[in-house]
Amino acid sequence: MIETRPRPVSEEVSSSDPVRLSSVVKRFTDAKGEQFTAVDGIDLNIRRGEIVAFLGPNGAGKTTTIDMLLGLTRPDEGSVRLFGGEPRQAVRSGQVAAVLQTGGLLPDLTVEATVRMLGSLHRGADVDAVLTRAGLDELRGRRVAECSGGEQQRLRFALALLSGPELLVLDEPTAGMDVVARRDFWATVREDTERGMTVMFATHYMEEADRFADRVVMIDRGRVVVDGSVSDVRSALSGRTVSARISERSAAALAESPLVRSCTPRGGRYHFDTTDSDALLRLLIEQTSAADIEVTPRSLEEAFMTLTHQNRTEGDNR
Repeated sequence: MIETRPRPVSEEVSSSDPVRLSSVVKRFTDAKGEQFTAVDGIDLNIRRGEIVAFLGPNGAGKTTTIDMLLGLTRPDEGSVRLFGGEPRQAVRSGQVAAVLQTGGLLPDLTVEATVRMLGSLHRGADVDAVLTRAGLDELRGRRVAECSGGEQQRLRFALALLSGPELLVLDEPTAGMDVVARRDFWATVREDTERGMTVMFATHYMEEADRFADRVVMIDRGRVVVDGSVSDVRSALSGRTVSARISERSAAALAESPLVRSCTPRGGRYHFDTTDSDALLRLLIEQTSAADIEVTPRSLEEAFMTLTHQNRTEGDNR
């Protein structure tokens, strides 16, 4: 596992930074009455203007952490501070807004009526500008119930922009959007961050984290397992991925080699995660009939899978 170092409180981290989590723990009780820890001592500081991808497998503690950030639940231990104050205070003041996956929309209202109704709660909100920024100009008269899942996400994004937030928390923000809508969404987000807004987003689309995040925070089992730039995450894990068209028998034999961390069949090819791509290439060429051999740098998704697998293995061995 990559050794992570939570950012210390120093001249780089002030109490007015958008996000500051210190030793945060949250526990729940399941249906059997047994207690489990959803968030296990997270330390996290986010500076103004950063775009931070918040990644983790299902059950890692992402949603619980986001709920604490938004003041929807409180930590059992540690502290959550937004702009130096309580999360609920920051949300009420309009400093913080969120785009969540579900809820918050009235199906019988039109898109424009929804935005105008919520806009009336925010002094100075520019409804027309928000509709344009969220790509909803052509959908103004459409009933919410008639909008696709991706269009409803764009509507939630518009509602989040009404208060002119300084921190935007996004939970799977582009779920259901097509490729063009996703591209336009992130272009708008990038424009806002250039004006100083801070963004923290959870996503299952690894290419989004790869392309748009300034920083990646991965959590698993309620703990931060890595915190750094996308390039840092990739480079911290040695080795590259080698793929080839090869027989199942030959792939199984290579998978036993100490050079191979894992072997995954995908798209008619076998993908080998290796610590020494040059040595593995020699084996493929000299000892197998492999064809269409490719060597590529690790993707963020591969790094993510490796890190979470290592974390779970180490946790099971404790």
